[in-house]
Amino acid sequence: MRYWLFKSEPDKWSWEMQKAKGDAGEEWDGIRNYQARNNMREMKIGDRGFFYHSNIGKEVVGIVEVCAEIHPDSTIDDPRWECVDVKAVCDMPKPVTLADVKAEPRLSRMSLVTSMRLSVQPVTEEEWKIVCEMGGLDASKIAPK
Repeated sequence: MRYWLFKSEPDKWSWEMQKAKGDAGEEWDGIRNYQARNNMREMKIGDRGFFYHSNIGKEVVGIVEVCAEIHPDSTIDDPRWECVDVKAVCDMPKPVTLADVKAEPRLSRMSLVTSMRLSVQPVTEEEWKIVCEMGGLDASKIAPK
């Protein structure tokens, strides 16, 4: 299993909207950056991700799971752009802010710090565990079934 971070502007697609989609999940559409798209091409069903509110809040607010692998983005008629589907798994009990991440020396190489503009980013297993701990989650208890 791999880990990821998905950024969304909460005034366009919020954590509450994601949770409302239930187990069916939702396309992570609208990505028009090749590196972000290529990251989605690496995803497998069951991979986990942080749901990050960008621009407003700038914080990890929840955990999502990839529930459909790469497929054409239904919002555009252009075969270059693809997406995955994700579903909400759980809230982050204590949102982890960008300032929190930057203040944690063990996260200094995290893509959220080094590639801030990238909307879909890889997260290492160590980073995953640290951010979960910072947010009040035991990473082992939210592993896929």
